Amino acid sequence: MSFSNVLISWYRNNKRDLPWRNTQDSYLIWLSEIILQQTRVEQGLPYYLRFSEKYPNVESFANASEDQILRMWQGLGYYSRGRNMLKTAKVIQRDFNGIFPQAYADLITLIGIGEYTAAAISSFSSNEAKAVVDGNVYRVISRYFGISTPINSTLGKKEFQAIADELLDTKNAGEHNQAMIEFGALQCKPKSPNCSICPFQSSCFAYQHHRINDLPIKLKKLKIRERYFNFFLIDDGDEILIKRRDNTDIWAGLHDLPAIEFPERTELEVLLNHPDFTNWFNDKTVIQKSSKEIKHILTHQRIYARFVHLNNYNPSIIEKNGWLKIKKTQISDYGMPKLISEYLKNFLN
Repeated sequence: MSFSNVLISWYRNNKRDLPWRNTQDSYLIWLSEIILQQTRVEQGLPYYLRFSEKYPNVESFANASEDQILRMWQGLGYYSRGRNMLKTAKVIQRDFNGIFPQAYADLITLIGIGEYTAAAISSFSSNEAKAVVDGNVYRVISRYFGISTPINSTLGKKEFQAIADELLDTKNAGEHNQAMIEFGALQCKPKSPNCSICPFQSSCFAYQHHRINDLPIKLKKLKIRERYFNFFLIDDGDEILIKRRDNTDIWAGLHDLPAIEFPERTELEVLLNHPDFTNWFNDKTVIQKSSKEIKHILTHQRIYARFVHLNNYNPSIIEKNGWLKIKKTQISDYGMPKLISEYLKNFLN
């Protein structure tokens, strides 16, 4: 049997029953693929179900506001995905007569859709012969063939794509691709794969040469950046002040609280003497309490947050800084990073 035949046989006996595998609707497949970028299936599934129920087609998605999309996206991270999806949905309404494309050549032109996602959508929806290469596929190929080229190098990407193209069952591309991804997720796992029941055991280079834990090889990650935020929960009776983040940093386009960032952990006295603090607040300002430091982990950043509760401020800072005064009962109407929304939820309760 060929590699693909063995793989597909394994897949049919072991695959998970996931809703996006029971459709050829390219819109729903796109929805699942974007949600699952940098996201585990267990975490992404409830988001997929909520999005597909509220926005069952590309037209309903395109008619949503950015705040509506980001509110539903809350907790998934990488919020640029949600914003790019909205842009793409609008483009499809305008340039594709509201019909979500299936062809790789069309998909690759859309915002937020790269080579992997275009290959996945086209092969899953129309069986187009495009091989997918994601982290799972890199791992399977690297171990099976004993390839030591770093998977995140330019040479590695070309080499692995070429092998994936060669392995592809062009007459059954969609199922082959699904099988490759699922095999890497369930069988050829990053840690402690169960090689004793692997159908490729006798021909796998890594298993035969005891290199399972060595492959695949990846170039060193970027240095983790540590950031220290002091968020101000400005309590104005039944209202608080929030602000919208710009598009040049983490949580782009979401709402959070007015804040001062430091490059290192600081004492409260240092914060009180910061020029922004003295500009925003006045002699009548009372600090009601300061939270314990909360650690929030992102892919390449570590956020250390302190929430300072206070009242009284200079009214002019609202318009000057573009802040918003909202009722506490309206907080859930605004898309916020999970760090902020969770703290405010506890605050209100």
